[in-house]
Amino acid sequence: QVQLVDSGGGLVQAGGSLRLSCAASGLPFSTYTMAWFRQAPGKEREFVAAFSGSGERTYYADSVKGRFTISRDNAKNTVNLQMNSLKFEDTAIYYCAAGRPLVFLFYFRRQYDYWGQGTPVTVSS
Repeated sequence: QVQLVDSGGGLVQAGGSLRLSCAASGLPFSTYTMAWFRQAPGKEREFVAAFSGSGERTYYADSVKGRFTISRDNAKNTVNLQMNSLKFEDTAIYYCAAGRPLVFLFYFRRQYDYWGQGTPVTVSS
């Protein structure tokens, strides 16, 4: 049984930092692209960042480039999202996801097969 467990969310002031973690089990982790999506109240779930299964490529939404960094540890089956210079508009529930997306569809949520339960991030202005 595949399980993704998200953690690390919380309340932080604008300009601050948070580090999200996702622990995966029940799947051949190193062969999966791991990603983070987020969903703000009243909005669609949107892509944040992804790290290819090959470990060669990372992808970021324009809104987080230069502020967020995704990393993965295939030995520990974990993926992290370091979030710096947080803004009020980063407030959302953040979800870890695992899938094998086509390279040009890494941002498309339907390309991901497994999802974490979500961890909330609240940025106060």
